Amino acid sequence: MRVVQLGPYPPPHGGVQTNLVAIREYLRRSGHACDAINLTRHRRADADGVYYPAGAGALMRLLWRLPADILHLHFGGDLTPRLLSLALFCTLLPGRKTVLTFHSGGYPGSPAGRTAAPATWRGFVLRRLDGLIAVNPEIAALFARFGVRRERIRTILPFAVQPPDRSVPLPEKLASFLGAHNPVLLTVGLLEPEYDLPMQIDVMAGILERYPRAGLLIVGAGSLEESLCSRIAATPYGEHVLLYGDMPHAVTLRATLDSDVLLRTTLYDGDSVSVREALYMGTPVIATDNGMRPEGVRLIPPSDPARVLDAVCDVLSAGRAARPPAGDGQENIRAVARFYEELLG
Repeated sequence: MRVVQLGPYPPPHGGVQTNLVAIREYLRRSGHACDAINLTRHRRADADGVYYPAGAGALMRLLWRLPADILHLHFGGDLTPRLLSLALFCTLLPGRKTVLTFHSGGYPGSPAGRTAAPATWRGFVLRRLDGLIAVNPEIAALFARFGVRRERIRTILPFAVQPPDRSVPLPEKLASFLGAHNPVLLTVGLLEPEYDLPMQIDVMAGILERYPRAGLLIVGAGSLEESLCSRIAATPYGEHVLLYGDMPHAVTLRATLDSDVLLRTTLYDGDSVSVREALYMGTPVIATDNGMRPEGVRLIPPSDPARVLDAVCDVLSAGRAARPPAGDGQENIRAVARFYEELLG
């Protein structure tokens, strides 16, 4: 089987990127060929089957010449005309099946999502695809409202978990911060407004009153990096907050294992890979209630610093309950591979 994944390729290491890479690595370990095409503005030299075309023309030429049985698109955010045009082009290529995973958990409830109907450009393009993967039931229902036949839709959660490798060396800055702080709160995500990171920084004032050696580790990259750095520097407890930046996935897993709580405070969110990974490893999770959190998450309302503080203190006082992970963490990736096989069957 020859598969080409199209979507954001790390760095940065976000949830969509992690899912794309997990599928690629699983297929290659299983003896299949799997290339990847980066669709973001981040550019690197082509290497090891990962391509960075510069512009729509280069992308179309690359898709035409790359051998593939399956073209798997990964879209997040919105179904823009540009992305829909790419999906339509993929369906016109001979000898290939086209699959789309739509990662935008909040889209079904957005103004655009509420206008979903068969007699739309979005509906026309989506119905041309051979397979659609929804990351939650709401997106599966959205596809159906666009007129996609249900036998073409699969609901597959967008995460896979590799048990963290304790032999992975931690960067000196990270190791030093983890060694100097206890307990450690971790947040993993983009440095964007929807993650409500300024609130987390402000809540640290109350947490430090109760846990004077506490630390907040923020992992991710994004447009708010400069403003968040300034906000941290303006606090009297700046040494207790580390804005680390982007982090390789293997190191993020180690940091999750070594942290006491994972925080996921969001104004807009789908099914979070970092939340699933933390639960798998037994790290307690406190997350904004978005209506789709998995069992075991301590839920909080959006933008409520007092409730965040109470939740953190409650979880820390309860301690970390060790429990064995269920399964091997690769169940969802195997489901994607089985879907490919069905389409090619």
